[in-house]
This record gives sequence, C-alpha cells and structure tokens, in this order.
Amino acid sequence: MYRCLLQRHLKRILVWCRGMCADNLLQYVGTRNQKKAPNCHTYQEVVRTRYGAPTHIVSIVYSVIQMVCYTTNLLINGSSIFSAITGMNRDAAIVLFPVGVIIYTLMGGIKATFLTDWTHTVILYCLVLAFLFNCYATSDIVGSPGALWDLLVEASERRPIAGNALGSLLTFNSVQGGLFGLVLFGAGFAAACDSQLFQKAIAADPKYLVRGYILGGLAWFSLPFCLSTTMGLAAAGLETHPSFPTFPDLMSAEEIGAGLVLPYAAQALMGRSGVAMVLTMIFMAVTAAFSSETIAISAMVTHDVYKAYVNPDAKGGRLVLVSHATVIAFGIVTVALGIGLAHAGFDVSFITTASGIIVNVNIVAMVLTLYWRKMSGFAYSVGTVVSTMIALAVWMGYTVSQSGYISLATLSTNEALAAGNTVAVGCPLIVIPILVFLKPADFAWETWLSIKQDDNTEFDKKHGLEHVLSQEDATEAVLIEHQNNETILKRQFKIGAVACTVLILFFLVVFPMPLYGSKYIFSKRFFTGWIVVAFLWAFFAVYVIIVIPVWDGRQALGRLYRIMMGREAKPGDSTTYSHDEETPVSKVQFTVKEEETRESI
Repeated sequence: MYRCLLQRHLKRILVWCRGMCADNLLQYVGTRNQKKAPNCHTYQEVVRTRYGAPTHIVSIVYSVIQMVCYTTNLLINGSSIFSAITGMNRDAAIVLFPVGVIIYTLMGGIKATFLTDWTHTVILYCLVLAFLFNCYATSDIVGSPGALWDLLVEASERRPIAGNALGSLLTFNSVQGGLFGLVLFGAGFAAACDSQLFQKAIAADPKYLVRGYILGGLAWFSLPFCLSTTMGLAAAGLETHPSFPTFPDLMSAEEIGAGLVLPYAAQALMGRSGVAMVLTMIFMAVTAAFSSETIAISAMVTHDVYKAYVNPDAKGGRLVLVSHATVIAFGIVTVALGIGLAHAGFDVSFITTASGIIVNVNIVAMVLTLYWRKMSGFAYSVGTVVSTMIALAVWMGYTVSQSGYISLATLSTNEALAAGNTVAVGCPLIVIPILVFLKPADFAWETWLSIKQDDNTEFDKKHGLEHVLSQEDATEAVLIEHQNNETILKRQFKIGAVACTVLILFFLVVFPMPLYGSKYIFSKRFFTGWIVVAFLWAFFAVYVIIVIPVWDGRQALGRLYRIMMGREAKPGDSTTYSHDEETPVSKVQFTVKEEETRESI
C-alpha cells in the first residue's frame, strides 16, 4: 500500500480537491453565521443559544477533537521531517515548534495569527515557485516536463502499479488512488469542524467574506496541486537515480508515512539548498497553523466554557487571563500528545484520515443548525453520537472482515478508511432527519440576536482606550451595523451558495471523473500542458496571496513608510482602533490616540 502511495502522486490531485470543498462549505456557513448571529464569538456560542448546554458540550467536544488531532498531526509531521533531515531529537522538535507561537499569540491575539498567516504564506508560495522553476526549467537532472514524463514512463515499465490503467504512473485511473481519494474526501470535510476557520469567517468584513474564501480556496489548491505534480512526481521518477537520498535502496514505508517524499525529492533536485527550503516551508506551515488553532481554542474555552459555565459575569481582564492560560495549556497538551503518539508509531496519514471518521458526523448537524428551523438539540446530540458509533463500527468491522484482526496496520488500509469516512459523512443524513421527525423543534431565528458583546469597559480604559462603549451600547452598535449590512449579507449568501455548488461540482466531478473513467494515460504533450496549468495556477495564487493584500493596504503601508522616514507627524492624531484585543469579533470601532493604542498593544 505504501509503495503505491509514493508512486501515485499525480492521482493525489483528486484527493486534495476535498480541501476546496471544505473551504466553500465554510464560507457558505460563515455568511449565514454573520447574517443570523452578528454578535457571536464562536460557532459553539450559536449552538448554546439555540439548544442549551448538553448539545453545546457535544459540539465543543467534536471541535476540540478535530483541533487537537490537526495540531498534533502538525507537530508529528514537522518533527519527523526535521529529525530525519537534521538529526535533531524528535521530541525536542515537537517541544520547540510551539514555543515561539505561544509567545507571539499571547502578545498579539488574533491579529498575530492574521499577520503570521500572511507572512508565512508569502514565503511558502515563493518556495513553491522555486521548486516549479527548478524541476521544470533549470535542473540538470530533470529540467523540463518532457524529461520528467520520460522518467515516469520508465518507472512505470520497470515497476507497473497494480490497479492502475496499464500499470502507469501517468493516469488518474487507479483503484488505490480512487479509494485514497474517498478517504481524504471524508477526512477533508472534518476541517469544517475546526473552530479557527469559523472564527476567521466571523471576524471578516461581510462585504469581503465570500470573495475571500473563494479566492483563498482557489489559491490554496495550488499548494497540493503544484507540490504533488512537481515534487511528488519527481520522487517517483528519481527514486532509482544516484542523486536520490535513499539510493540504491527504495523509500521505506516508514519514510513515506513520515512525510519524507518532499524533502527527499528536493534534495535530489537541488541538493542541500533544496533541503533548507523544505525545512523553511515546514516551519512556516507548522507555526502559522499552530497559531491559528491556538487562538481559536483559547476563544472557545474563554467564551464557551469559562464564561458559559464557570463565571458568566466575567469581564475583559478576567477573560484575557483565561485566554492566555488556555494558550499555554493547549501548547502543553498538544506537545505531550504529539510525543506520545509519535512514540506509539502513529504516522501523519493515519491521524488525518482516522480523525475524520470521528468528527465528520458533526458536519450535517452544523449545517442543519443554521438552516433548518425544526432541527432539535435531541437530534443534534443523539444523531452525531450514534453516527460516530456506526462509523467506527463499520471501520473496525470492515478491517476484521478484510484482515481477520485489528491493528494499526490493518486499520490503515485504504479500503477500511474509505468505508469509515464515507459512512461518517453519509450516516447523519439518514439518522438526524429521523430523530427530528421523532422530536422536532420550532426555533425562532431572532433568538440569536440576544447574544451580547463582552463587557470590556474597565479593561479597555485601563489600557488607555477612550470613548469606550458599554456592553449594551457595543451590542446595539453591532446590531445597527448588521441591519445596515442586511442587503449585502443576503447578496453574499446567494453568491456563496452558487459558488459553493459550482466549485464542489467542478473539483469533485467535472475535473477528476472524466480522467478517471476514461482510463486516459497522459501523453507527453498532455503532460506538458498539465504542467503549464500548474504554473498558471501558481502565479494566480501568488497574485491573490501577495499582490492583492499589499494593494488593498497600500495607503496604510504608505503612511507607515512616511512615518518611518520622518515625512509625517508622529502618531498622536485620532484614529480608529478595535476594542477587542483577544476575540475575533472586533466590529465596533472607537476613537483613541494612536500613541496610547500602540502602548496598550
């Protein structure tokens, strides 16, 4: 199985399409969240207001499972690559990755996650372009799409792939590739349970929410598309070349499971500089994602656990303290869990795919919560838990029928994981409507308007902010803004619905299915065209990620430059600043002195 995974990187483009689907689902639901509950801090707050404590706790548990699994997976994957390449102790790498993240997250809150996300992503896309140009233009080993095509043809003839059309590496028609696509199709939807993605949707300006998610999803797709088409295929073609790190041996299952295909291909193509680039890429990706997850779970614990059940009257200073404590606690928990799972032999692929079997059942309940008036807390809680039990039973039952016993290896087969993940996605579609029929509700959407802003008056004044609104006034200000944006939100909702449908159909049906069903084997000319598309997509992503944010912020950047050069008066004039330092729902603006604001930050 692992052998085939390495040798079918072209078909993995089908697999990565699932991330695009999750992104579009999130922008669609995020628009609904802003439209119906403008004062909410997290999605779970919406659940508590509608259903009450029991269902609220169930929702929190599913979200925490997804975030912990995702974050632990980051640490295990990043540490395994650093350890294999540099000889660094793996446990030390797991511990050191979060240290800097925790520090700047404590200091900057969600602003730090936005800034680091952008900065790290800029570096990532520059490195992707470097890999593309090296592999297909300047490399002495490959140097062109045609040369890589020749290497892949030779590899296919030397070692045909069972289940592929004519055993070729240059085809989408692959039995194991299709099963693996089903696995990550299910596992990918687990991203919709990730609270940090919802909080970014809640924090975004409603006028730009849908556009941002559409452009961001399309730009994100270039990463797996370009990296698998470049470095994945290069590894498959160069595995028997003297420049390959494992030569004359082939990659082992453990090396593939540890995610070493990318660094090995980089070393074969670019030597030590390529390895350094991969290490930089891994560090940027792990730290940026860890920061986002950390601020998300801190907001969830602060608003959905501490304020909801421990201290309902908590105000700004106390909430900030709880948020900071959660950031530190989350770092400790994920580090400990990462070290434990790494020593137990859990690899990246297993954690990613198995977590989907547990949390995918929550997707249907989340959507129905925002769109179906009759959806009840009973159906949400019982439906998700029962569906999880069914999905786990199918996964383990199929494993026993296939292999005769249960172990980490037998649970990791594509067939067993595909069975578990597809049942986890589809089972709630049957179970939850039946439970709603047995015990329906009749929810009034206006109830969500009762959610209030935090009372941060004392905290804001203590840190130098002026003209601070009370909790009631801040809540009312957001509701007024919400009414003014009602037309915009309705329009964005319609655009999001159409975009979600079109893009899911394209990435899951129109794009991969003809190539899979026709058993087409890429010709050299078709493969060259494929690589041209990869370059075009990469340049489009660079434009979206780098150029558009700089252009949109050109006035602020220009003013900052003039201040630094002494061409403009130093800060002291009035400006606007958000009242909420820690939570992502900073929608009310206040007039403050810039100098005092900077000191409070």
